[in-house]
Amino acid sequence: MLTRLNQTFRSFPLQFWMIFIGLLISTIGASMIWPFLMVYVSEKLDLPLSSVTVLITLNSVMGLVFSLLAGPVIDKVGRKWIMAISLLINGLAYIIQSQANSLPVFALAMALSGAFNPLYRVGADAMMADLIPGERRADAYSLLRTSNNLGVAMGPAIGGMLVATSYSFAFYIAAAGMILYSLLVTVRFRETLPSHAARRSLGATQAATTRQLFGGYNKVFGDRTYMTFIFFTILVMIPASMLWVLLSVYVKQNYAIPENQYGFLPTTNALMVVFLQVAVTQITKRYRSLPVLAVGSLCYAIGVGSIAWMTGFWGFWISMVVMTIGELIQSPTASTFAANRAPADMRGRYMSLYGLTWPLGAGIGPLLGGFLNDSIRPQAIWIGALVIGLLSSSGFALMALAERRRKPEIEPEVLPEQP
Repeated sequence: MLTRLNQTFRSFPLQFWMIFIGLLISTIGASMIWPFLMVYVSEKLDLPLSSVTVLITLNSVMGLVFSLLAGPVIDKVGRKWIMAISLLINGLAYIIQSQANSLPVFALAMALSGAFNPLYRVGADAMMADLIPGERRADAYSLLRTSNNLGVAMGPAIGGMLVATSYSFAFYIAAAGMILYSLLVTVRFRETLPSHAARRSLGATQAATTRQLFGGYNKVFGDRTYMTFIFFTILVMIPASMLWVLLSVYVKQNYAIPENQYGFLPTTNALMVVFLQVAVTQITKRYRSLPVLAVGSLCYAIGVGSIAWMTGFWGFWISMVVMTIGELIQSPTASTFAANRAPADMRGRYMSLYGLTWPLGAGIGPLLGGFLNDSIRPQAIWIGALVIGLLSSSGFALMALAERRRKPEIEPEVLPEQP
């Protein structure tokens, strides 16, 4: 086992492992806060939860806008400094939240977080595509998902202990994690922007107009295969967001399952990713991306949709396990498809559109689920999720068939890098 671990370590560049460690540190810090943030704000301001959820909406809107702006900036300026600034501002946002005493100040912190989070995410995705060759990207993305979910599994438990003593201390620890990672990026990371793109950027910097800087998406929008992939990925994210936002309320109100018991469901998800993601990716990477995405989306649909027929904790646990299998199959494959599809000088824009799939899905899913719950019945949430998930799976299957007819022997999304 030690030999295998050593071989895995040596098969990726050192900067990848620094991203791995930094992601773990920052995710632990962030996940110490987010499960308790709305409770903290509502108690500190003495406002009902329905009044402070506007902060989540503000955060999402800022994320959507800046995800689009992030791609062109990262393609022009580079990855390293944008990532470092993003992490630093997110750390400062936690410090602001620890001292906030009014809704406008909390709104400022949430707006900063929403705006700068996409800059790190898109920059890191582009840097990954720069560092890792196409045939190894599925392995690399699966390892990063393992790091992220290990942080998600550890963070809430640590945060729960900290906030029982002091919310401010928890915010400071989270901020420290972000700022330490920012320093790591600043001191140890090298810029990976492809040299031809960098030269073109330096020559055009002085004369670049706002339109030139923030434009360039017409080429991405003209990639029909990629835009179809984005559409069906958004459909996958809709049932996923329904589960993560609505399941805790659904099981408590309809089946009297308390929060402390419900907590084992997301913990199951995180632990499955930590222990199974790499092994699952070793299997899925042997196959073409689009059929794998179809299978992953089908598992999402069955897992989330089956909740409609479950009536107790273990039934919901089984649904979570099936959904997580879909996540293990779908997520690294989708990230790899997006990275492989992007030309070297357009990776920021391609990855920024891919980064929009979750916030768009999260913006649609809970609203749709709430409408189905109020207009029909609670179980209609999950039946609606099943239908949408099946549409996504069918779409990826049709894309796979079209790809096979078009180029039966060539993986079309792996494009040669420009000279």
